[in-house]
Amino acid sequence: MKILVTGARGNIGSLVRQGLAGHEVLALTRSTPSAPGEVQGDLTEPAGLPVAGVEAMFLFPVPETADEVVRLAVQAGVRRIVVLSSSAVTFGEDDSFHLPVERAVEASGVEWTHVRPGEFMRNKLELWGPSIRAEGVVRDPFPDQAWYPVHEADIADVAVAALTEDGHAGRAYTLNGPELISHRDQVAAIAAAIRREIRFEQVTPAQAREIYLAQGGFAAATADFLLGYEDYSGAESTEEWTPDAAVEMTTMKDAIGRPARTFAQWASDHAHDFLRQV
Repeated sequence: MKILVTGARGNIGSLVRQGLAGHEVLALTRSTPSAPGEVQGDLTEPAGLPVAGVEAMFLFPVPETADEVVRLAVQAGVRRIVVLSSSAVTFGEDDSFHLPVERAVEASGVEWTHVRPGEFMRNKLELWGPSIRAEGVVRDPFPDQAWYPVHEADIADVAVAALTEDGHAGRAYTLNGPELISHRDQVAAIAAAIRREIRFEQVTPAQAREIYLAQGGFAAATADFLLGYEDYSGAESTEEWTPDAAVEMTTMKDAIGRPARTFAQWASDHAHDFLRQV
């Protein structure tokens, strides 16, 4: 099967690409191709997408051009599209970013599957990695805040299954991790993985915001949302978000039958990232 993977150098796309060994894979990158199978292209410029002969596509969300991307893909013969979406759609928090991409695919008439991950375990590498590497400390305002973070490899495994196997068409998988785990316990799991003590220093949300903004990158870009200053749409937050208890929570095991990876396993998988200087 010939499969186009968009966002192929991203945290999820790169793993999807690896999981498709044995298939003919076109890995879309905006940068100059540097590895076998990579092709240059940009979802913001749909006319140049290499969709000829492609049977299935892993679609990174770019809502501005989703309709045109899907139209061209289907016109070229794509018959199965797996969307990298978000659990924010499931909870009704997202109607302007991931949802339009989902709707464009659903309206196309091809087989579709939406993969809607919740909180990424990897977020903690982006948020806490710099201070762990430099000082052996995590500064966080919510030590007892807990959720079901999901391993990026679980997200990719579900996407690969949906791309290559039957039985997933018309499904929207809201993916979470297998365990409710607090920030304090997440730090303990990272400490165990790297075999070093990590001090947890509770700070105020305002102090955390200053830290994340100074840190730059993902931390700065998501600081206001993660700390409760704004909602998913970017509007000022007026109330604490609570999930709808009626929404079914699923893991990779529910979607494709394999055990979901724990936070401890994720910490072990990324131990070197918490130790190396970048």
